[in-house]
Amino acid sequence: MYGQAPAESEPQLLIAAPNPLSRAGLSALLEERGCQVLAQSDGSALQHHIERHQPDALVIDLGWQGEALRQQLQQIESDLPVLALTAADERPRILRLLQTLQTFPHFALLPRDSDPDAVAAAVDALAAGLTVLEPRLAAALIQPSAGAADAPHAPLTARENQVLQLLARGLTNRAIAAELEVSQHTVKFHVNAIMGKLNAQSRTEAVVRATQLGLLLL
Repeated sequence: MYGQAPAESEPQLLIAAPNPLSRAGLSALLEERGCQVLAQSDGSALQHHIERHQPDALVIDLGWQGEALRQQLQQIESDLPVLALTAADERPRILRLLQTLQTFPHFALLPRDSDPDAVAAAVDALAAGLTVLEPRLAAALIQPSAGAADAPHAPLTARENQVLQLLARGLTNRAIAAELEVSQHTVKFHVNAIMGKLNAQSRTEAVVRATQLGLLLL
């Protein structure tokens, strides 16, 4: 397991960015705020760097052309928390990136121009087992598209409502399965049904739309 360093230890990070100046700058600002940078990567061979250095978290600057690095993230087999910095503010790109990040147990997604203290705070949040989505990026997600504010295509079943509440708490399919005492396959079936009924392309978008529609118990 990654990310199991004692709470009093400084976070040990792997920094990835295609631009060497971005890597150096990101490493410097995080080290100034109490983090330890184990290694830097240009974004290639991420799996190798993770296995070699075993960091507590991966901090990745996706730059202005983030699709290639997003695809690199998709290839990683790890339970490592990920902090991603993105220049993308277009809803479809954010949704694709969120779909990738949701394969990790915890993630943080911030704009590239975030304040250094906010970046360091996101690292601390990951260490505490939290997920972070910066408000500007969240706002891009809830901008209505065609039919986004409409009622679900069909009413959610009682079980789907239970799964939706647990999705909103950030639980993984495995955790939801344990909570409801069903199989992960059954949870996946319900999640897909929820996304279909809410016309959502990701779990996060499903929660956002359910909130808009008043389906969540906040």
